[in-house]
Amino acid sequence: MKLWVVVLLWFFASSAAAHKPSDSYLSLATDAPRVTGQWDIALRDLDFALGLDVDGDGRLTWGEVRSRHQEIAAYALARLHLQADGRECTTRPTGHLVDEHSDGGYAVLRFDTDCAGGPARLDVAYSLFFDLDAQHKGLLSVRGGEGTRAYALSADSREIRAELRESSWAEALSGHVREGIWHIWIGFDHILFLLSLLLPAVLARRDDRWEPAETFRAALLDVVKVVTAFTVAHSVTLSAAALGAVELPTRWVESAIAASVVVAALNNVWPVLPLRRWTMAFGFGLIHGFGFAAVLADLGLPREALALSLVGFNVGVEAGQLAIVAVFLPLAWVLRRRWVYRRLIFAAGSLAVAALAATWFVERAFDLRLIG
Repeated sequence: MKLWVVVLLWFFASSAAAHKPSDSYLSLATDAPRVTGQWDIALRDLDFALGLDVDGDGRLTWGEVRSRHQEIAAYALARLHLQADGRECTTRPTGHLVDEHSDGGYAVLRFDTDCAGGPARLDVAYSLFFDLDAQHKGLLSVRGGEGTRAYALSADSREIRAELRESSWAEALSGHVREGIWHIWIGFDHILFLLSLLLPAVLARRDDRWEPAETFRAALLDVVKVVTAFTVAHSVTLSAAALGAVELPTRWVESAIAASVVVAALNNVWPVLPLRRWTMAFGFGLIHGFGFAAVLADLGLPREALALSLVGFNVGVEAGQLAIVAVFLPLAWVLRRRWVYRRLIFAAGSLAVAALAATWFVERAFDLRLIG
């Protein structure tokens, strides 16, 4: 294997370990006498920020976490600012728990505020971990008014304004569409799976070799088959899982998603299904649908809001996919005859993606828990 391929593989693999995105789950209730909240924060992130593992054995015990409750609460609440109808809300912790999410242990911080419930507007400013991990995101749900609203907070979008007046179904739907678009754009495993299947679209398999495709129509038809199969498959399982008809262990789902990226990427280098990648898109798309459903579940949406959120979120995911395809296909078509595409982007890129996804698979499949 050439040296530059090895370097590229090492870069991607090391990046995967050093820049694993993190999430926290923040729920605010404004329909009680006062605005209250619950915040689930990954213990691995708190350990990195505060050094909770005192004895350095690589495992967090309940005693180590419990002894730092006040420090955890102070650290987190200092990075959350709330205003209800323009009035600053002072927060105070009311309870501490530990819970398990699909990616390990989470500290559960419950808190109260001095702001009266039932505000017409809630402003949220969020800055947790952004100084340590630019890819961190906070998944926020706000319950009040006529329902629950969901938001994603990131380093580039740290503040939201939740209008708690009664909104039209169109406004609610558009909010869920935005969340779907945002999720597909930050869902690196979903993006890499899709791109791995799309990379050969501008090529044709002849005499056991990949050659540039001759017509754009053929490339476009290949893309349509792959995207349609992926869309249909994950829409089916997203709906089934979100409505409670099917439930799979999240760790299994996330591990299978990582494995799907490995298989799709390696299929470009050692083709098993070179001309029927749409079947791979459909088969693994069923698994990716369960991954999308987990996001809706983590947002804690009530049953009465589920149907609308399901439709909007799914439309957003499809819109995000189409935006990726719209950028990828013209560029790939222009570059398909060049060495940079066939050797670097297609061949070496596929190997790099496989190495990155293999790292994700090991992390997820072996469930490297921080609490034992």
